[in-house]
Amino acid sequence: MTRRDGGQDPQGRTQTLERTETRQPRLYRVLLLNDDYTPMDFVVMVLSRYFRKAEQEAELIMLAVHHKGQGVAGVYTRDIAETKVAQVTAHARQEGHPLRVVAEPEGEGGP
Repeated sequence: MTRRDGGQDPQGRTQTLERTETRQPRLYRVLLLNDDYTPMDFVVMVLSRYFRKAEQEAELIMLAVHHKGQGVAGVYTRDIAETKVAQVTAHARQEGHPLRVVAEPEGEGGP
């Protein structure tokens, strides 16, 4: 944006006014995907421990994973979503479970 007076100051130099615009960071959904091997109680524990869900809410999400193929564990900024994916995946592998956890930009695919 330039000044209304042609964009020059009294010394004849051109000036530019800058506008800074702040935007909210893009949000990502962390999804738990269904498989035939990971126990339901492990999924509930993951939702409680890593996503701070109350037991009843964790059970509802687990049932969505079981019946619909996936469930939303939470919505976070990219870095937090990726960290949670890595933490849950590492814990599942350590326990011998093939649980798949992914992060996708909010508004794409899914439920």
